Amino acid sequence: MEQSSTTSGHSAQEPSPLSVLLASSEAHPLVKTGGLADVASSLPIALRQLGHDARLALPGYPVAMRQVRQPKTLCELKVPGCRGNVGIVEGLHPDHDLPVYLVDAPEHFAREGNPYTDLTGRDWGDNADRFMLFCRVIVQIALGLPATDWRPDVLHCNDWQTGLAPALMHGLPEHPARVFTIHNLAYQGLFDRATFDRLELPPSLWSLAGIEFHQRMSFIKGGIVFSDRVNTVSPTYANEVRAPRFGCGLDGLLRQIGTRFSGILNGIDYQVWDPASDPLIRQRYDADSFGLKAENKLEIQLELGLPRNEDAFVLGYIGRLVEQKGVDLILAMLPELLQDPRVQLLMVASGDRKTEQALVKIAAEHPRQVGVFVGYDEQRAHRIEAGSDAFLMPSRFEPCGLNQIYSLRYGTPPIVHRTGGLADTVTHATPERLANGTATGFLFDEPRPESLLQAARQAMGLYRDHPDAWRRLATTGMSLDFSWEASASQYLQLYADAIADRHAEVATALA
Repeated sequence: MEQSSTTSGHSAQEPSPLSVLLASSEAHPLVKTGGLADVASSLPIALRQLGHDARLALPGYPVAMRQVRQPKTLCELKVPGCRGNVGIVEGLHPDHDLPVYLVDAPEHFAREGNPYTDLTGRDWGDNADRFMLFCRVIVQIALGLPATDWRPDVLHCNDWQTGLAPALMHGLPEHPARVFTIHNLAYQGLFDRATFDRLELPPSLWSLAGIEFHQRMSFIKGGIVFSDRVNTVSPTYANEVRAPRFGCGLDGLLRQIGTRFSGILNGIDYQVWDPASDPLIRQRYDADSFGLKAENKLEIQLELGLPRNEDAFVLGYIGRLVEQKGVDLILAMLPELLQDPRVQLLMVASGDRKTEQALVKIAAEHPRQVGVFVGYDEQRAHRIEAGSDAFLMPSRFEPCGLNQIYSLRYGTPPIVHRTGGLADTVTHATPERLANGTATGFLFDEPRPESLLQAARQAMGLYRDHPDAWRRLATTGMSLDFSWEASASQYLQLYADAIADRHAEVATALA
């Protein structure tokens, strides 16, 4: 691993270990709604394995408080906007020796279920207050709590829920370097001026150079403007959000910050996602024993109520039912695809209630071809990946995406829209690439039902008519390395750049 020295007295060959506080609103398995949770857990674990002192800060949701190992209350803080004191509970990640700081503020976080929405799917009405409090506490931990005797070199914030922490540090004489990662620019944490006033933020932040965004306050803009380095989770998405189509109104700002903004592809945890050792699947397998994968197909067919049929072409889908994910494209092409009785679709999904109902209706109308589980089930997700022949991911945009990487690992070629991280991780099966052994899946260019249908039919044709080519396609994907070690090394370079920027800023202020 190459990393430039950030501390005098250390040669480039002997980089000093960094201390990093990673702040996130979710982290697997403590609490998860999407890919952010996987990253927020896997990255600090990978950093620790590389010899760095990474720690995680998370809201004290009940589900998280129950799972940390060896929890103890370190201290209590007085925080603006909170009637009582806020406790800092220190514990360990359930599966790794990763220190976790939980922000114990029951009034804000002691709510069962989703961190962001109530049981009806509506945003909690006080989300601005909840994550404002989280940001204030992040700052206090990052500046060093007496009870911890620890102060990070880098504060690494993630998505809008942590975006005001870098802004709150602005103007403080001493603070760590600030890195901000955008996992999905479409979610920005936008609130009205009255909320800004109620939160008692510094008036100077209400400006175009601050967090004001079209007469609203923007949490995510705070992270972008006030961090030393900003990144998103794939190189292609980093390019896409600099243009109006995917920039969500912030493309001009992202162009303006220039080289401070970059893309680093997410990794995955190959200890968790490995068909050769996965305890959650019926039959373990690897590239050399690829034929054993078929036993997992028979198992998941049965589990989702479909007839066991090894000859069926089984498509899998796991994800949220939101417009971004393109599930409407799947629904629109299904009537034509299901005319072939040997096609099956397995779905584990939740989100928009109307879409959930539409999926349940289709499953009832096609009980031999469509199996649907409404909800999120991590264990069943592993069995879908192992048991499907191909994986559908027709996202309209996708900052990185993880399921297509899981699918590659499980020998389940992905069928994806050519966008964001999907374009960066899947190589389209052209005849030339199939011949030279570099193809790993199927890409389509326009997010339209007919484009998805054509790609699905191409996959089905290869699967049925050219089984040797299909096996080579699947096992090529299994051989790729999207582990966190490479991504973590890139983050270390980003941290080094942020520290250098911070040092230069301090030197300029002192000059």
